[in-house]
Parts: sequence; C-alpha cells; structure tokens
Amino acid sequence: MGLDPGAARERVRVARALETLPRLAQALARGELSYAKVRALTRVATPETEERLLAVGRAGTADHVERIVRGWRRVDRIAEARAEARRHQSRALHVYQDEDGMVVLRGRLAPEVGAVLVQALAAAREALHQGDVSAEPPTMAQQQADALALVAETALQHGIDPGAPGERYQVVVHVDAPVLADPDQPGQSVLADGTHVSAETSRRLACDASRVVMRHGRDGRVVEVAARTRTIPPALRRALHHRDHGCRFPGCGRRFGQGHHLRHWAQGGPTTLSNLALLCPRHHRAVHEEGYQLDRQPDGELRFRRPDGRPLPEVPPPLEVLGDPVKILRAQHDAEGLVLHARTAAPVWVGERLDAGWAIGVLHPLAR
Repeated sequence: MGLDPGAARERVRVARALETLPRLAQALARGELSYAKVRALTRVATPETEERLLAVGRAGTADHVERIVRGWRRVDRIAEARAEARRHQSRALHVYQDEDGMVVLRGRLAPEVGAVLVQALAAAREALHQGDVSAEPPTMAQQQADALALVAETALQHGIDPGAPGERYQVVVHVDAPVLADPDQPGQSVLADGTHVSAETSRRLACDASRVVMRHGRDGRVVEVAARTRTIPPALRRALHHRDHGCRFPGCGRRFGQGHHLRHWAQGGPTTLSNLALLCPRHHRAVHEEGYQLDRQPDGELRFRRPDGRPLPEVPPPLEVLGDPVKILRAQHDAEGLVLHARTAAPVWVGERLDAGWAIGVLHPLAR
C-alpha cells in the first residue's frame, strides 16, 4: 500500500531537516528517539537548539514532546511577530535638499515594500534606457535616479490607482498552500530572493494578487504548474471600488486600496463582492499582521474589532475640548472612582508553575 502524498511530503521535510540536525539524526538512527518524536522536534529545532531539544526527546513521552513543541512554536510566533513589528517600526524615508539643490533620499523599507520598489525601478529603467547607444551611457546609479522620477510621475498621472500590475514586474512570494490556510503549519514563506516574510504577510499579499499553483512530487521537485490566475478579476475590482469608494477601516477613507478577503481564499473563502472589502495598504497590514479583525454582519455592514476583541466603531468627529484637558480628565476619573497609580497596570502573577511553560521558559532562547 502506497504512502499518501501528505505523509510523503512530511517524510521529505523531516529528512531535509535532519541534514542540518546531526544529533537528532543520530538519535533516530540509534533508536533512542521514535520517528514521532523526531518528526515533532524537527518542526522547531535549529543547530543552536538541537541539543536541548534532544534532551526533551529523551526525557519525555511523545505526548510530552508534542506539548513542548506546540508551546515552543507559540514562542517562535510571538518572537517573529515582535521582530516584524520592530522591523516595521524602523521603516523610514528621509528626503532633504542638499546645498546644491539636489534632493537626497535615505531610507529603510520592509522587505515586501522594497521588493515592490525594486521591481518598479527595473520596469522604469528598462522603459527609459532600453537600447541606449549614446556615447556616454548613464551609470546604473543615474539610471536608478531617472527610473525613480518616472515611477513618481506615472503614479501621479494615474492618480496612484493600483490598477492591474504588469506581467513582468511583480513581487513574487513563494508560500506553501498549508501556510496560507493556517499560519501555524510548517512550510516556506519567502520572497523570490529568499528573504523570509511571515505567514500573515504572505496571506496579505495573496489577498489581492495573481497566483500560480505549483505541485511538487515526493522528492520536492515541481511536477505541474497551473496557469496564472488573478485573485480578484478586473470587473470585480471595479465593482469593489465603486461600492466601497475607499478604505473601509474606521476613520480612514483613503480612495486607493487593496481587495481584502474577509475569509481568505486559501481557507475556502469565495472571491465575491460580499467576501471582499477595500483596505488601504496600512490598514490591510493592520488586519493581517497586527491582529485587527474584520467580518461582515448579516445586514451587510462591516464590523471591525481591535486585537483584544473590543469593537472599533466608525470614528466620530472630534469633540471640542473646553478648558484644561488634564483637569477634565482627572475630574472624569474622580467621578468614575478611578484611582490610577504606578502599579495599576502591573500583573498580579506570582510565579505559579506550569510544567510545559516552565520547560519552554528554560529551554527556548527567546522565551525570556
């Protein structure tokens, strides 16, 4: 009886992981660890953490190992989210004029945004300088400067309308189907140049993009490539813009945006007008990577919630503040019986012991 494709892919994954994890490979070969334990441990083990996880495998049952691995992956996701938040927070673009009047740019962009810029510059550079046979052709740096000017001019001429991206200049993300359906599943989520992006970033980018489905054999090689399909076809995109007019996130309203699947197509959500909402790039990221929630009510209205689950209503017009705002705030606190001090927000946890959490706290290098 043959092995089902899912189990075969899992065995290939484990085998590839063991190529960089010699201690686990040796323990499996010696029969010191069962395949079930090794399969679980290879989901989180790295050359740096292999030895301590090997000790977990030796000390505990398969159920213990699974519990540790689940908690370990939770810590990994939290650490990844924090790292990505720090990276996103560090984004910057400085524009200033030099003494000779030239405008100087210096910045840091998120990987996916940088990839968009690189592809846009490549397209503009080719449009401007393809076939240039002048005696003194411009340097690459000069071509990049010319290309950036063309990108800016084109954006303004088209009202910064996202439109349909070109076929040749796209940001390519390689992401395994299980990762799109469930960010907790193991699998790749990388840009074409190999830069890792989080699973939620891939889900955001895949919300409104072209997609090509590739099927792999048991050895990992591509055996079938489907035709390119547009996630949101042009006619539906026009209807979406006509209905929503702009970003639907409360208080935003920017007239340009991206189509967001309320239920992601990778999870079976249909690409229909009722399952779509227009969000600007900033708030599309908020819904995917920052924990904001969005669904459509039976009456057709959208409901937004903060990461903690509290409703996020449409922003009312700002109220006029009459008087000293600090005194007004203190008076409101006094009226409601609120007493705020330095330890108001301090946790009350006193160190109650949970075995799995304690183990992860001791073992995981990022748990602290």
